[in-house]
Amino acid sequence: MTAQTSRRTFLKGAVAAGTTAAALMVGFGPKGLLAAGTETAQLNPFVRISADGTVSVIAKHFEMGQGTTTGLTTLVAEELDADWPAVQVEFAPADDKRYANLLFGSQGTGGSTAIANSYMQYRQAGAAARNLLVRAAAEAWGVSPDSVTVEKSRLSSGSRSGHFGEFVAKAATLEPIAEPKLKTPDRFRLIGNAKLPRKDSDAKTNGTAVFAMDVKVPGMVYAVVLRSPKFGGKLTSFDANGASAMSGFVDAKAMPDKSGVAVFAKSTWAALRAREAITAAWDFSKAETRSTADMIADHKALLDKPAYQTRHGGDFKASAQAVAKAASTVEAAFIFPNLAHAPMEPLNCVVEPTSTGVRVHDGCQFPGLAKPTVAAVLDLKPEQVEINTVYAGGSFGRRANPTSDYHAQAAMAFAVLGGKTAVKLVWSREDDLAGGYYRPMAAHRARIGLDDNGQIVGWNHRIAAKSILKGTFFESALVKNGIDETSVEGTADTHYAIPAMSVGLADAQSPVSVLWWRSVGHSHNAYAMEVLVDMAAEKAGKDPVTYRLDLLKGDGKDRQRLRGVLELAAKKAGWNTPVAAGRGRGIAVHKSFNSYVAEVAEVSVNPDGAIKIEKITCAVDCGIAVNPDVIRAQMEGGIGYGLGAVMRNQITFADGVVEQENFPDYEPLRISDMPDIDVHIVPSAEPPTGVGEPGTPPAGPALANAIFAVTGKRVTSLPMTAAGIEFA
Repeated sequence: MTAQTSRRTFLKGAVAAGTTAAALMVGFGPKGLLAAGTETAQLNPFVRISADGTVSVIAKHFEMGQGTTTGLTTLVAEELDADWPAVQVEFAPADDKRYANLLFGSQGTGGSTAIANSYMQYRQAGAAARNLLVRAAAEAWGVSPDSVTVEKSRLSSGSRSGHFGEFVAKAATLEPIAEPKLKTPDRFRLIGNAKLPRKDSDAKTNGTAVFAMDVKVPGMVYAVVLRSPKFGGKLTSFDANGASAMSGFVDAKAMPDKSGVAVFAKSTWAALRAREAITAAWDFSKAETRSTADMIADHKALLDKPAYQTRHGGDFKASAQAVAKAASTVEAAFIFPNLAHAPMEPLNCVVEPTSTGVRVHDGCQFPGLAKPTVAAVLDLKPEQVEINTVYAGGSFGRRANPTSDYHAQAAMAFAVLGGKTAVKLVWSREDDLAGGYYRPMAAHRARIGLDDNGQIVGWNHRIAAKSILKGTFFESALVKNGIDETSVEGTADTHYAIPAMSVGLADAQSPVSVLWWRSVGHSHNAYAMEVLVDMAAEKAGKDPVTYRLDLLKGDGKDRQRLRGVLELAAKKAGWNTPVAAGRGRGIAVHKSFNSYVAEVAEVSVNPDGAIKIEKITCAVDCGIAVNPDVIRAQMEGGIGYGLGAVMRNQITFADGVVEQENFPDYEPLRISDMPDIDVHIVPSAEPPTGVGEPGTPPAGPALANAIFAVTGKRVTSLPMTAAGIEFA
C-alpha cells in the first residue's frame, strides 16, 4: 500500500523542523506545519542532528527483522546527503498524533506498509533538514545558498566547509520553506543501492542489540500465566500449595478476566516450574471442544450455504449456469489448517511503575493499540503509559492483534501483584503454540467450466473461514456488506479475466482466536487460485505460463505488472527449456499488498518418491526498490516461511486441546529444506509497495504445481506431509 498525497498536503499535516543549540530536529510541529524550534518546544522529530554532526533518524515503525530501520534511514539520509556510516536510528516513542502510520491512522507496523506509507514522509523530513542546514551555512559564510553543496554530512562553498553539527544552532533560527526540493531519481546514491549495509546488522551480530527478552529493570519479577487448556475456558478455582515451597516462587494470583492464573517468581525458569505445580479448575461451557476432523467437516458443510456473495459482475446463479453449460469442468476442494505464527522470540514484555504511570518495554508492533489497552486495564490515561520499543525477534503478525493480548495480560499481572513491582510477562513457545492466535482454518470448493478451446466460461468458488475482523474495532471500517475482505482477498479480487465468476463466503464460528498471519487471506486464497488455474491449463492442454498470460491480457496496470513478473520469472527459470529426468517445475503469480510476485519452483523426486525443492526463481515488482538487498532478503524469507507452512505445519485439536507443543511437532523449515532462491527485482518508477509479505502467497502453489509436474499428484489438503507427500 502507498499513501497518496501531494507534497504540500503532506507538509501541512506531517512535517516540522526544530532545533536547539545542540541538535536540529525535523518532525511534526504542534500546529501541523513545517516549523523550526527547540527541543523544549515539544516538537516531534523524524531527524535529529547533534552538535557533533551525528544524524539520528527516528523510526516510527519498529524492527522485527524486516529491514525497516535501514529503509527509513535510507530515505532521510538520501535527501539529507548524509554520510551513511555516521547515521544512526532509534525507535520513536508511542504517540499516535506524531508517529501514526498514515494508512492506519494510529502508530503501528504491519500490512507491509512501513516503507510504502513513509516514503514521502521521510524523504520530506530529510529534505527539510538539508534546506535549513544549507541556508544556515550560507548565512554564516555570507554566500548564496545556491553555492552551497552537501556531500556525506559536510557542507561546502568555495574554500569553506563544515560538518552538519557546526550549523544546527543557526539553522534553529530559520523559517523553513513550505516545500523543500526533493531529489530526482537520477540523483539517488542511497535509494536503490544494492550494496548499502543494513543498520541493524552490526548490533545483532555483536550482541548489543536489545530485544524485549533482554530487558531487565530493578526489582523486576517474572510472570507466566496458567491458561485454560481449551479456547474459551474460564478459571473457576486454583490451588497453589504445591508451588508455595518451591525455590524462587513469589506468588500466584487469579487474573481479573478469569483467563488464568498469573504465577510470579524470581526467574522465568522458577515461574515455569511453579506453574507446573499449580492445579486449576475450568468452566468449559463456552469453550471449543471439537477435534480437527469435526472442524473440517463443519467447514465443508458451510460451503453448501455461503451467507455472503462477493465479486463484481458475478453471482451464484450465473456462474452455476455457465459451468453447467460448459464443454468440460474442473473441480477441486481445499482444506487449509490453522497455522501458528511461531516467531523465534516468544511473546514477552515488561511493565514497570513510573512516577506518573507505567512504562512498557516491548518489541512493540502496534503502540497505537498497546498504549490505550494498558491504560484501560490499569485505569490510567493513555498519556500515563510510556512505551519503550526495542527489537523484536520476529512476529509475522502475532505481536499486533486487536486485543493487544499479551500487553493486557502483563498489565493485569502487574495490577494483581499490587501495581508497585515491575513485572516481566513471558510466554513460552508452548504457551503460544497451544493458546495464541492462528491463521484461520479455511475450506475452499470450486467448479470451473471450460469451452471447447479450453477457455474459462464460468467459475463458482466458495470459501468457509472464521472472520479475523468481525467482533473487533476493525469491523466497521474493513467489513463491508457482511464480508470480511481478509477472508476472500486474492480470490474475489483476482485480476485474471474470468467471466461469470462468483465467490461465496461463510463465516465459521469457534472460540479459537484467529489473526492475520504473514500475507493474511492471500496465504490460502493464492494457493487455491493458482492450483485451480494450473488444473484448468492442464484440462485445456495448454502450457501453464501461456494459459496465465492469456488470462492477464488487456489493459490496466495490475495485469501489465502481473504479466511482467510472470514473464520474467519464467524466463529466468528457463521455463521453456527441458528439465532433467526426475525433475519438474511449477509456477504461481499473485498480487498482494500492492506488490506483484511470480515464483517458479523446481523440484526433484528421488527413487523412494521423496520430494526435494531444488530452486525457487522469484520476480517481484514492488515499485521503487529503496533497498534491493532488503527486498531480496524479504522475498527469500517470505518464500521460506510459505514453503515450511505448506510442507509440514498445522495446528490440530483433540477434544478442543491443541496437540502441538513446540518445534519438534510444529516443525519449521530446516536449512536442508531451503532451496536455492534467485530473486529478480523489476525496475520501476512507481511508488514503493510492500515486500514483507508478498513473497509468501505464491510459494505454496508454485511448489504444489511443481509436485504435480513431477508426480502427477495434486495436493489440495494441507499440510503436504499429511496428504502423503514425503520430503527428502
